[in-house]
Amino acid sequence: MAVAIICEFNPFHNGHKYILETAKRLTNKPVIAIMSGSFTQRGEAAICSKFERAEAALQNGADLVVELPAVYAVACAERFARGGVDIARSFGDVDFLAFGCESDDIDSLMAAADAFDNSEVNALIAEQMKAGAYYPQAAERAVRSVCGDKAADAVSSPNNILAVEYIRALKNSRIKPLPIKRIGAAHDSDEESEGYASASKIREMLRGGEDASPYLPKLPHSMTYPENLERALLFKLRSMSVEDFRALPEVGEGLEHRIMNAVSNYNSIEEILQEVKTKRYTHARLRRILCCAALGITEDLQSRRASYARVLGFTGEGEKLLKSCSFEVVTSVGKTLRACGENADFLRADILATDLAALAYNRVKSCGADYRTKIIR
Repeated sequence: MAVAIICEFNPFHNGHKYILETAKRLTNKPVIAIMSGSFTQRGEAAICSKFERAEAALQNGADLVVELPAVYAVACAERFARGGVDIARSFGDVDFLAFGCESDDIDSLMAAADAFDNSEVNALIAEQMKAGAYYPQAAERAVRSVCGDKAADAVSSPNNILAVEYIRALKNSRIKPLPIKRIGAAHDSDEESEGYASASKIREMLRGGEDASPYLPKLPHSMTYPENLERALLFKLRSMSVEDFRALPEVGEGLEHRIMNAVSNYNSIEEILQEVKTKRYTHARLRRILCCAALGITEDLQSRRASYARVLGFTGEGEKLLKSCSFEVVTSVGKTLRACGENADFLRADILATDLAALAYNRVKSCGADYRTKIIR
């Protein structure tokens, strides 16, 4: 049997090592990491390559690392969670899904998961958003109003929101949720504590030339810088039509026209985001939309269900776990694409994501890493 973890490891830091070690200690089982590849849910290139991050995970507690398809890695929390849970469920050996969160009160998290399936809660959320509220605020207020403080407190932080979505995706599944309370700095915090800092703080330190080694088992060999992709993204956006924007995930209610007008009138991504942003459409959501534009990820593709587990690396124990996978196990993207199966469109997005991220390094990397890089053993 095994425990799965859905993750980004952007970058892999001491807090991630703690979660892997704790999951193993609590379950006495090997760990499968289902990890975002070249882009993350922030709509940005991961700070270093998925192969380097997978290697760090394998050296610090993971037994098998498979890639969360890019189509889901840059999706909203619900689809991000569903994509990861689908892969976890494909492994017959997985009986726990572990995840880091601000609260390990499983009863509160379960109550919050039930709340989001409550029609009264969803009606209140829609009503508040029409009045101009941000989604996270609208969701928390609606849950508090209908289901009480305990459930509402559980959705008051980004990490807990993902935890709630994992639990929702696990419903009617044999897999049990295993929340692990974060230690050290809070999610997206600027604060540092002994040996621990948030991933966002570590990225800031690394890109700013500061010494982040106290917070990482191993420093990345090279790093991406989001600004290096700006001109490539601007070119892509300027080549798109209103219909192209309308086809993207999370676009509706005329948002495609707002994006098109902003792209036509402004010369930087930040200016475009600032022009399009409203209380309903947050920066995070808009960055995901622009990322999907760059990668050619449409609503149609993101609403489909992938059925493959692309292997990035494994230990001896992790290799055995592959035998229990009911999905297509991808060890060669070239071979899988030549077969032109149902997962080809998803894999093409993964490959494009890696090739686009290669442009984000100060010293541009070659394309084709998905074909050339060997599985980490």
